[in-house]
Parts: sequence; structure tokens; C-alpha cells
Amino acid sequence: MADTFTKDPSAVLDYKFDWKALANGSGASNWLAAAETISTKTVTASSSGITVDSSALTDTNTSVTVWLSGGSAGADYTVTCRIVTSAGRTDERTITINCRDR
Repeated sequence: MADTFTKDPSAVLDYKFDWKALANGSGASNWLAAAETISTKTVTASSSGITVDSSALTDTNTSVTVWLSGGSAGADYTVTCRIVTSAGRTDERTITINCRDR
């Protein structure tokens, strides 16, 4: 199930896709093996209206942070991040952005 966030159309905000391994071995972000990192990432928006301003590998290459702007009030968008890891594994995660005037 995708995480859902509410964003004002005029806001420019950052969102994090997290894959890092957790010390306790549980949680949705506990996906990477110990010492495995993200090698490449691709971030895409489902449709025009919301803009992916930038994206970067963060947290020692175990997360991807994306900056989003725009969107139309009342519209919902999905943003997808696809990664390839140092072990050659591929994964994809999606978030939903609900644009609402605040």
C-alpha cells in the first residue's frame, strides 16, 4: 500500500523513499541487506501537473529524497521511485500526493 501525503499546490516539499536495513530487522523500509546500497534511481510522476524538481541518493545511498512542486488543488498524483542496488536487485515504491488548498 502506498503512503499518502497532502501537499498544498504552492508548496515545494521533500519526500523520502527509504530502503535502509534496520538493526532490528523489521519495518517497511527494512529491505536492503547489510552493506547493500542504492546504485541508481529513477523518480517519475504519474501525470503532468506535479513536478519532480530534483531527487538525490541520501542516508549513505540507502534512501532517495525527492523534491516536488506544483499540482492542482483537488487532484491526486502518484510518484514512483525505482532503484537498482549494488547487489543488482531492483525495487519500486510509490507514494500518493493529494493536492489540497490549505
